[in-house]
Amino acid sequence: MFKRLLWVSVGIVLGAVIVSKAQAYVRAKTPAGPRQFLLGSDQDNVQLRTLQGLIEDFNAVRHQREAELNEQFASALH
Repeated sequence: MFKRLLWVSVGIVLGAVIVSKAQAYVRAKTPAGPRQFLLGSDQDNVQLRTLQGLIEDFNAVRHQREAELNEQFASALH
């Protein structure tokens, strides 16, 4: 169990390092136009915007599924 947790942690850390290095490379090596197309106009907060988008999508799907389950439950009672 400990080995699995260790390797998962190592994978997460390596993934984060690789993503940050790749993003730094894109910032350094690409011209302003394509860079803004890839990373957006607010290039300092790409990770935060991505995380916010994922959370918003998750919450939208969660609310939709909750409404479906509530409707099924209400129809089962009648």
